[in-house]
Parts: sequence; structure tokens; C-alpha cells
Amino acid sequence: MTDLTSDAARVLATVRYVALATIDPDGAPRVSPVFFTRDGHHVYWVSSPAAHHSRNVEREPRVEGVVFDSTVRVGSAEAVYLTGRARRVPDDELGTRCAAAYADTRDGVSFTPEELAGGSDLRLYLLEVDRWEVLVRGRDPERGTGTDRRVPVPLG
Repeated sequence: MTDLTSDAARVLATVRYVALATIDPDGAPRVSPVFFTRDGHHVYWVSSPAAHHSRNVEREPRVEGVVFDSTVRVGSAEAVYLTGRARRVPDDELGTRCAAAYADTRDGVSFTPEELAGGSDLRLYLLEVDRWEVLVRGRDPERGTGTDRRVPVPLG
């Protein structure tokens, strides 16, 4: 039997984009792919405050996302779903948050607090994840029920 928590951690460590769902003013969903980094229950991304999804986060912090590898064969995808509240990181937290967000620089992507402070064109955003779920396929030989479903996993 595979360990769903380990599977989820592996997906989060290898896939670098999350499809982030925010809420438009009229209640409609808005999905945006963003490059992310992770530190425990915190998911970070950098975006323009003028971006549609950034404006949505400022107004309504409830966010969901899914991390998955879209290059795999149909029927073999793994996915990790995340739910929580997002916010723009204020200037006084940038030192600590940038250190956490960019502790792993294997992708060659990192930002300094100075690059993201004040009136910068780009700002650091943080999703505090309160629920992680993993996709379990309906045909899974160990956990399948005939229908694909999400199963909560403890990640930190």
C-alpha cells in the first residue's frame, strides 16, 4: 500500500506550478497558473498586485489550488489539492518570508525583500493551507471506489 502523504509530498516537491482558483467579484471562479514554492503549510508565489488573481485575493482571500503533472499519460496523473486563505505579504514580513520561500533555489528562482517591497511591480503572496487532499483514482487497486475522489492528507 502506498503512503498518500509521501505521494503528496513528492508531487509538491517535483511539480512547480499550481492552478490557483480565486473568486471574482461576481462570485465566478478565476483560475491562474502560478509558479510556487512551499514551506510547511505555506505556499508562496510572486505576482503583480495588478494581476486579476492578485486583486481577487486582496478582496476575497479564500483560495483553492491543484498541483498536478499535466505531461503524464491520461489516467495516470497524480494531484494534490490545497485550500486556505491567501494574502499579500506585507513589507515588514518580507525578510522572514523570502528566506522561507527561497530556501530551496534549485529552480534558479529567488527574490530578495528589496525586489518585492513597497511599490514594486511584483509582490510576494502567501497561501496558508488549512486542507491538503490527494487524488485517489476510482480504479486504484488499493483504495479505489469506482469514482475518483479527494482524500485528506496530513502535510506540514
